[in-house]
Amino acid sequence: MAGLSLKGIYKKYAAGVVAVSDFNLEIKDKEFIILVGPSGCGKSTTLRMIAGLEEITEGELYIGDRLVNDIAPKDRDIAMVFQNYALYPHMTVFDNMAFGLKLRKTPKDEIKRRVEEAARVLDIAHLLDRKPKALSGGQRQRVALGRAIVREPQVFLLDEPLSNLDAKLRAQMRTELSKLHAKLGTTFIYVTHDQTEAMTMGDRIVVMKDGFIQQVDAPQVLYTKPCNMFVAGFLGSPQMNFIDSKLVKQDGKFMVEFGTEDTKTTRGVKYYIPLPDSKNEGGVLDEYVGREIVMGIRPEDVHNEPRLLEEYADCKVYANVEVTELMGAETFLYLDVEGFKYTARVEPTSTARPGDTIEIALENNKIHLFDKETERTICN
Repeated sequence: MAGLSLKGIYKKYAAGVVAVSDFNLEIKDKEFIILVGPSGCGKSTTLRMIAGLEEITEGELYIGDRLVNDIAPKDRDIAMVFQNYALYPHMTVFDNMAFGLKLRKTPKDEIKRRVEEAARVLDIAHLLDRKPKALSGGQRQRVALGRAIVREPQVFLLDEPLSNLDAKLRAQMRTELSKLHAKLGTTFIYVTHDQTEAMTMGDRIVVMKDGFIQQVDAPQVLYTKPCNMFVAGFLGSPQMNFIDSKLVKQDGKFMVEFGTEDTKTTRGVKYYIPLPDSKNEGGVLDEYVGREIVMGIRPEDVHNEPRLLEEYADCKVYANVEVTELMGAETFLYLDVEGFKYTARVEPTSTARPGDTIEIALENNKIHLFDKETERTICN
């Protein structure tokens, strides 16, 4: 088995197009790493450079302690699972899985042993005599995984392997892939644009945007301590609420001010949300007093249950309910607060309906503050 080291990797195309810039990452042996980001961010290009399907313009790629920049894909000891499965339609499942081993002149009994073992692990032993057209999408995905497993590679590369499956099967296959990783004890590098896949499967997540790494960390750290607005907004569904605000200080207390001066309503339209002292660790807030900032708060930290309205009584605002979505175990409220759009994730027992004006409370210890110009995190 092997870890990987990517040092200053660049991918540049003709006409000055840079797909990946200064990519630096150390991947530990047996780690499950997820590359995530919107379409066109460079994640699949990075995976293809690791596979050897794209040439590295600058930088060094090590698999284990071997520099592989100029080593052919077949000699890198990696296996890749593609989005479209790439199965041979005229071959049986057995022959599809065995094809790479036959090219390597592996003995027949060894091929049979490896294919049958992989089929057992993936629960497709009963499908070995079928052809791909007779399989469901989930079964074809397992065959593609099986073809990679039989090669017993040092590293698995998976390029959006679940994107063609329906929602239920995708959730099931996420679990299967996590179990497979634990069973094989091999390094997995997985590309997806689906932040749910990233949050539920990876040991660490690499968040990318425009060819640059934004942040690398464990899923929960990225969720609770994003380094900038892009990471904060990309991870989480529904996404984080962002509100243009101002940081003020009253009687020695830091507060987030937002709202408008001019209104015909009888309610106060300037809201002041007090911040816990912990938000000013190291004095990070001092230089932002009187400046415009962006406040971020996740939907699950916006409440309208009576108990929480009481607990966060000094953090209450009035909101107009625009849309409600009952999701079964929870309800999403789409709200308007002085022209700012909020999403709240509340209990399914909520009685709020479109057209209502309700009180909501912001859980102030869960507030994130961002620099309005740079979009970097001020505090989490």
